[in-house]
Amino acid sequence: MSWPREVGSEAIYAQADGSRAKDDASAWDQFASDASTTGFCTSWLAILCSQVEHVNGALLVLGPDAGGAYSAAAVWPDPGRNMQYLGAAAERALTERRGFVENVLKERRRVAHRVSAERRRAAPARDGGQKASLVAYPIEVAGRVHGAVILDIVHSPAPKLQHALRLVHWGSAWLVDRFRQQLLGEQHAASLRLVIASEVIATALQEPRLGACALAVANELAGRLGCERVGLGLEKRSSIVLAAISHSAAFDARSDLVRLLVEAMDEVLDLDMAIIHPPQDNEAVGALAHAALSRARGEAAVLSVPLVNDGSVIGAMTFERSRERPFDSAELELCKTLGLLLGPVLELKLMAERGLRERTMSGVREGAALLFGPRHPGFKLGALVALAVVLVLCVADGDYRVTTKTVIEGAVQRAMVAPFQGYVAESLVRAGDNVKAGQPLARLEERELRLERTRWASEAEQAHRKYRQAAALQERAAMAVVAAQGDQAEAQLALVEERLARATLKAPFDGVVVTGDLSQLLGSPVEQGKVLFEVAPLDAYRVVLNVDERDIAQVRRGQRGELALSGMPSERLAFTVRQVTPVSTPQDGRNYFRVEAQLDQASVRLRPGMEGIGKVDGGQRKLIWIWTHNLVDWLRLWTWKWLW
Repeated sequence: MSWPREVGSEAIYAQADGSRAKDDASAWDQFASDASTTGFCTSWLAILCSQVEHVNGALLVLGPDAGGAYSAAAVWPDPGRNMQYLGAAAERALTERRGFVENVLKERRRVAHRVSAERRRAAPARDGGQKASLVAYPIEVAGRVHGAVILDIVHSPAPKLQHALRLVHWGSAWLVDRFRQQLLGEQHAASLRLVIASEVIATALQEPRLGACALAVANELAGRLGCERVGLGLEKRSSIVLAAISHSAAFDARSDLVRLLVEAMDEVLDLDMAIIHPPQDNEAVGALAHAALSRARGEAAVLSVPLVNDGSVIGAMTFERSRERPFDSAELELCKTLGLLLGPVLELKLMAERGLRERTMSGVREGAALLFGPRHPGFKLGALVALAVVLVLCVADGDYRVTTKTVIEGAVQRAMVAPFQGYVAESLVRAGDNVKAGQPLARLEERELRLERTRWASEAEQAHRKYRQAAALQERAAMAVVAAQGDQAEAQLALVEERLARATLKAPFDGVVVTGDLSQLLGSPVEQGKVLFEVAPLDAYRVVLNVDERDIAQVRRGQRGELALSGMPSERLAFTVRQVTPVSTPQDGRNYFRVEAQLDQASVRLRPGMEGIGKVDGGQRKLIWIWTHNLVDWLRLWTWKWLW
């Protein structure tokens, strides 16, 4: 689509096209040669505006800075031009993270800025003097928004605006590539610093002795950072003691250079911060001791960082190299990181070489500093609270109770066994059922017994008949034999009758079936004497306490106590100790004594076999003794075992 031109404007457009071509060539030259971010962004924005038709102005914002704000990196066509009216569009692009086209009124745009007379002559308004369009697009790299570009374009049809948005999208690839290269450079530098730090830490860990470790670290850092000398010192009684100097197996602590080096490290210890000399742009002046060390070393560059362990400075490292190579910010951060990493390693090696007396004194000093020093109010308050609690425990009395596991058993427990070898014919009850005295519990198969009873009854009848015949014939010998056979048959018949009477198992008294369930064993054989049921009374119980051997000395007959059962946790049952069995039983790796007690009043909900926790009253004791007597007894036993 071509824009209509007014009569006599050909010369104006020809002059504008020539000026634009010259500006484009200059922008391309700057874009190809300028390595700075400002020059690159300015030339890139100028080239972009030359590719998009009818651009009134453009703004490129980059960021975020440390405060999270974005600032103008380039403005077109005039760097001094006020582009605040594009701020809302820039904020929207940064927030929504997408490109968009927005139409605005020309009056709003004119309030914010004034179009130069030359541009109005070169490109007269073709939008009817009513509207303008804003094209905005964010610059995003690896999920992070680095900025946005906003173009103020003469109001145009939708196809032209979409074409302008596409040009901005394609042109932003240059900025994305530059930011990606910067990101890769930062990651590469960070990885190099990580490699150096890991190798230095590995060197420190290889040496078992503190002196050899300090010398190896100093030599490694001197080679890695290109330093002429690296010193490492450790804090002792609020001052630095030099531990190692790179490439020096021995040094004279009284020499001037060593003295200046120690004073520089003391300065780091006093200020609790890293010091660099010559100072960087964001620092006012260097420290005095570092300046003196630099002058003594021929105006050398000096950098000192603290060695930190658990937030406390335990030493310092000082780096020296020629003044032609001053330390930059990246090296400063690397050395700070090394100070944080090496501090715990050196502290561990220092603690390993201390004797028992030094360790004890160090612990006492640290504790005294925490208690009586100016800081750590929370620790002091905690110590006072702990002291008050100990005093209360030593003075106050409390109820001492021996805690044990408890089991409820019936006072009498009757076992119902199989009276003879046979088969289960019927099961009438199971465990947990209440039974009355004489109530049938189960019945064994009687068919074979009945047949055997018939057999012996028949034999007894035959013996009686033979006896009468022998008596009629007066055969006394035959009478004696037949009488004996008859007695034998009668005895066998009585035995069968007794078994038939006992084939039905009956409850011996009113109670509850504790164990036994034959409902799944109908028709199965049982041996004579096998326990089929156990019955316990419902009104007579005893409490069995399993007392640990450590507490058995505190339990005596007649003591009172309470128990809470798992099935009745809200109810407390009082009991009295009746018997302490002097025989222990191993259980779960410990020895337990069986102690029997009697309930004062049995609950109707009690059942044999219920378990819970019992507490036997042991009288009034000091609270400190109640809480610590087990530990004290163990310490006494251990001490007697190993020391006497």
